[in-house]
Amino acid sequence: MTLKADLYFSFRSPYSYLAIGRYRALAEEFDLEIALRTVWPIAIRAPELLFTGNPAAPRYILMDSMRVAQHLGIPYRWPRPDPVNQNLMTREIAEEQPLIRRICRLGQAASRRGKGLAFADEVSRIIFSGEVNGWDEGDHLASAASRAGLDLTELDAEVLSDAAALDAEIADNQSALEAA
Repeated sequence: MTLKADLYFSFRSPYSYLAIGRYRALAEEFDLEIALRTVWPIAIRAPELLFTGNPAAPRYILMDSMRVAQHLGIPYRWPRPDPVNQNLMTREIAEEQPLIRRICRLGQAASRRGKGLAFADEVSRIIFSGEVNGWDEGDHLASAASRAGLDLTELDAEVLSDAAALDAEIADNQSALEAA
C-alpha cells in the first residue's frame, strides 16, 4: 500500500532546499508518494511574519541554515541571485517579483505532471548549492528540468498560458499549509 504525503515547499527557503534531497530519496526507496505543494515564500505571502520581532532573525536563519548544511554535508550558499527581489539591508520587498513567480509557477506545473519532487530537488540545487552563479540565466534551469524528466520550454509555455490557474493552485496550497 503506497503511503502518501504532502510536502509544502518554498523555492526560497534554505530549509526546503536542505530537506528536499532526503525526501526524494525516501520516495525512491520506499513505497511513498510525496506530492510537492508549492507555496510562495514567507517574504512574499506574509512579510510581516518574517520581519517583526527580532531584527537579527534573517542573520540567524542564514547562520543556522549554514550549520545545518554543514552537519548534513550538503553544499550551500545564499542564492545568487536571490529568487526574491528584496533589499536585505532595509528588508524592503520589491513589488515586481519575476524570478520567484516564475520558479514557483514552474514548480506547480511540474507537480501537475507528478514530478514536483524531482523538479524541486534539481532546481534547489542550482539555486542554493553555491555551484552556480546566475542560476536563472543560460541553460541551468533547462538542465535541472531535464534531470527531473521535464522540458523547460513546455513548462514555461504553461507558466505563460496558465499563470492565473497556477497561482490559484499555489494559493490553495498555502491555505492547506495554514490549515495543516
